[in-house]
Amino acid sequence: MKTLRTLFYMVCFSIIFMTPAHAYVDPSVTTFAIQAVVGVVVAGGAVAGVLWRKAKKKAMKALNIDENAGKTKEADLVVFDEEKTTEKNK
Repeated sequence: MKTLRTLFYMVCFSIIFMTPAHAYVDPSVTTFAIQAVVGVVVAGGAVAGVLWRKAKKKAMKALNIDENAGKTKEADLVVFDEEKTTEKNK
């Protein structure tokens, strides 16, 4: 409650003593600001995705759940037909 009150006083103090800035914001500055915000959001999403994957993996390991239980694995078969390859090389 004390931090909320302090925050309220700081906002009120800032509003009371605010002075107008007579400045021009160039469109390129706005574009740069948008790019910076989007970059931070994308990086945050990537970090959240990695942390989610790690937490999920740890939880599945702690609960002894195998994520590959229902999956089937195909055999790696290589069929080599010598007659067709020799005909192509002639």
